[in-house]
Amino acid sequence: MASDRLPRYGFPDGHPFGADRHGAFAREFAVRGLARRVKLLEPRTASEEELRSFHSPEYLEFVRERSTAGSGFLDGGDTPAFRGCYEAAAGVVGATLSAMEAILRGDCRRAFVPIAGLHHAARDRAAGFCVFNDCGVAIEMLKRRGIQRIAYVDIDAHHGDGVFYAFEDDAGVVFADLHEDGRYLYPGTGATEETGRGLAAGTKLNLPLPPGADDTVFAMFWPQVTAHLDRFDPEFIILQCGADSLEGDPITHLRLTAESHGRAARELSERAESYGHGRVLALGGGGYNRANLARAWNTVVENLF
Repeated sequence: MASDRLPRYGFPDGHPFGADRHGAFAREFAVRGLARRVKLLEPRTASEEELRSFHSPEYLEFVRERSTAGSGFLDGGDTPAFRGCYEAAAGVVGATLSAMEAILRGDCRRAFVPIAGLHHAARDRAAGFCVFNDCGVAIEMLKRRGIQRIAYVDIDAHHGDGVFYAFEDDAGVVFADLHEDGRYLYPGTGATEETGRGLAAGTKLNLPLPPGADDTVFAMFWPQVTAHLDRFDPEFIILQCGADSLEGDPITHLRLTAESHGRAARELSERAESYGHGRVLALGGGGYNRANLARAWNTVVENLF
C-alpha cells in the first residue's frame, strides 16, 4: 500500500522519525519495479470509533487538543505534537485497517503498509514516536470480525511493548518478538520470562538479542518463532518488520541485513499458506537509516509474494 497520506506521519525539526522516511521506501520501490508486480491500495482515515477500539476516549481527546495547538509533547519527550498529528496518526491506522480489510475480503492474501507498525503507543498514552497503535487497533478489529487466533510477530529492534502489555492476558493473541535486549535499549521490556498472564500464559514469546546480533544469531532464534506459531494455528498473521534492527541504524545496536527481514516475510507467508488462509499483513515499523529501511521494507514486499 502506498499513499500520500502516509508521509504526513513524521515529526519535524530533524526528528529521527521524519516525514522523509516514506520517500526513501517509495524511491526504492520504484527502482525495483514493484509497482508493476503488486496492487496498490488507497487507504482511508480511521474513524474515532475504530480508534476507541484500542485507545481510551480521554487519550484521543488529549491528542486532538495537542494536534490543534501544534506544540508540546504527547509523552515524556520522544513524541512531539505537531499541527495535524491526530489526523496524520489516524491516517496510518486507516491504512493498516484498509490493508487488513482487503485481505479479509480476499482481494489479496498479503499486504504491506510502510510507516505503520506503531507498536509502542499504549491504550492511554503515546510512547516512542508512536501516537496511535495501529497494530493494536487492527487486532481489536480482527477480533470484532470473528478472528479468534491472531498472531503478532515483531522483528523491530525495540520490543513491541504497546502490543504486548495491551494483550498480555489475551490468549487469542499469539505474540512473538525478536528484539534487542531491553537492558541496552528502549523500552527496557520484553524479557524471556514475559510469556503472558492468566489464561494467556505461554501464548507470548519474547526473544531478546544481544547488542551486535547479526543474521547468524537471528537464524538461531527465528525457528522458535515459527514453532511457537505452529502451536496455535493462527487465523491471521501481523508482521511488524522494523528496519532499525539492521546494521548502521543510528539509535540501535543490532547488525542484521535485509535478508533476515526477507526470510521472516517469506517463511510467515509459507506458514500462513500451511494454515489454510495465506493471510499476512506486514507493517513497516521503525528504522532511522533511510537506506536500510528502503532495503528492508522492499525486500519484505518481494518476499510476501
